[in-house]
Amino acid sequence: MIKLSYVRNLIVALLLVVLGGMLGYRFHQTGQLPLNLQNWPVLNRFLKPRRQSSLAQLIGDPEPPENLATQPGEKVNFDAFWEVWALLEDRYLESEKMEPNKMVHGAIAGMTAAIGDPYTIYLPPKDNQRSGEDLAGSFYGVGIELGYIDETLAVVAPLKGTPADHAGIQAGDLILNVKDEQKDLDESTAGWSLNEAVEKIRGPKGSPVTLTLYRKNNGNKPFEITVNRGEIIVETVELSWLEKDGQKIAHLRVFRFGERTKVEWDQAVEEILSQGSQLSGVILDLRNNPGGFFDRSIDLASDFVAKGQIVVSQKSKYDQQDFYSNGTGRLIKIPVVVLVNRGSASASEILAGALRDQKGTKLIGEKTFGKGTIQDRLEVSNGGGVHVTVGRWLLPKGDWIHDEGIPVSVEVTDDPETENDEVLDRALDEFPLAN
Repeated sequence: MIKLSYVRNLIVALLLVVLGGMLGYRFHQTGQLPLNLQNWPVLNRFLKPRRQSSLAQLIGDPEPPENLATQPGEKVNFDAFWEVWALLEDRYLESEKMEPNKMVHGAIAGMTAAIGDPYTIYLPPKDNQRSGEDLAGSFYGVGIELGYIDETLAVVAPLKGTPADHAGIQAGDLILNVKDEQKDLDESTAGWSLNEAVEKIRGPKGSPVTLTLYRKNNGNKPFEITVNRGEIIVETVELSWLEKDGQKIAHLRVFRFGERTKVEWDQAVEEILSQGSQLSGVILDLRNNPGGFFDRSIDLASDFVAKGQIVVSQKSKYDQQDFYSNGTGRLIKIPVVVLVNRGSASASEILAGALRDQKGTKLIGEKTFGKGTIQDRLEVSNGGGVHVTVGRWLLPKGDWIHDEGIPVSVEVTDDPETENDEVLDRALDEFPLAN
């Protein structure tokens, strides 16, 4: 009879040959070993058999790396991680409810959170997909902006021209229940977070979702509306026209800096230029703009800032790089003021700061949020994503406004109790002006 040890050794030898070939190919293609093979010895399952935990079964490898080098002379021991995992499996009352995938995502999120930088974060696959959709400016859903009324999920506003708008959903409707047969979902919305609500209400194009709504002055009875999801295009640039004392002024609002922003911006600029001498100026409105793509802020600033002038500088871990106006300059000769508030952050602060420093443009409203760091959005092999802070950005005059914000030239606060937009009204008082 062939001894089991002989069989085991033969299997190990074969695995070593196959593994060597795989590693050689991967190293030839990428210049580095795959992460899981660098750190976790696959063959330990044959050489040191033991019962696999659910995590080990999930990742396909029972042994963690013994130590992970971080800084010269420093080692990280993973024993406590595996010890806690085993304790939870053995002692937690309802261990059958433990979800290994969710626990791994939580561990990775905890690792990034432990750095102490609120902008360096890990997004599990679903959250990462939604983040990408939001930046792209399009997704499949019903087209409602969500919020809460008296701690109940509610419709803040249906987006114009969307399936929700066509179905008659109104601002202020309370969303009590969501039903989707394809997702095997029929749940009350009580206790839902906004992220959970977005995830469950969005879905494939053309698929139906039934919302149970409550509307005041509608007989005090909940009612159902079934909506077929469609592609929702979220505009990032909006152009409207204002008049004061015979002057025509463009109100150019940028809501965020996403994939569609450059195309929408170009369309708006062309319409502005078509007004010719009838136009007295532009009000660039960046209020409540949380930022987005770094490159878009440079594109937009280049329409106001002369070619060759610095828009922003990035100071990374290793060097500093200046980013210059690309010289489009289509709006350089048109008078402009900029509206900002505490919700103006990141890329919107770059744009506002460049105009202030390079043109002396007035900023009207409230001091900005103060986000002076830049993040790379990186994809992870499991479909998740990591946003990693890779540098600080500096205004053209060298200011780093992180946690400080950019002060305004004229301080005005909008009063939500009135129908007027006090900040916009104050901006109109600036015209006519000459830049």
